[in-house]
Amino acid sequence: MKTFKNIILIICMLGLMQSCIVSEKPNIAYFSESGRDFKGAKFTSINVPMLLAKPYIRKALREDGESEDVIRLASKVSKIKVMTVENSNPKLLKDFSDYLLDNHYEDWATIKHEGEQVNIRVKQKTDVIKNMLITVNSDKEIILVDVKGNFTADDISKMIASASDK
Repeated sequence: MKTFKNIILIICMLGLMQSCIVSEKPNIAYFSESGRDFKGAKFTSINVPMLLAKPYIRKALREDGESEDVIRLASKVSKIKVMTVENSNPKLLKDFSDYLLDNHYEDWATIKHEGEQVNIRVKQKTDVIKNMLITVNSDKEIILVDVKGNFTADDISKMIASASDK
């Protein structure tokens, strides 16, 4: 019986680790489902398993001296997808921004830092924010972080204030 439990545990761990595999296919709906030709753009996608990531995220935030509010925000996250786009063109970002507006994403903040522009957009139903999309745009690449969870407007405001202070 003990051997059977160990085998089940190993299978579960392998399943969790598998979701950590890096892919060269887009994992954000606009890029994966649109059928568009992105002309030379190179995608790198990562699905982050939250069961494994949350303890590391909390530890890193504490080591960086973040407030307890920001650390609590990390516990509200249920899923994170990260995607980078290399060799993109300005039209790609413009079309993606239009897609987000058409799909009820609201632009909450734009932060400019060292030549990079960070946009934070949220998709909100009632008072609960279910989806937050963070876009980092530099001259060479675009980084998209799709965060799903149950957030309040106050949670997002605290996160933006924390990022702006640094």
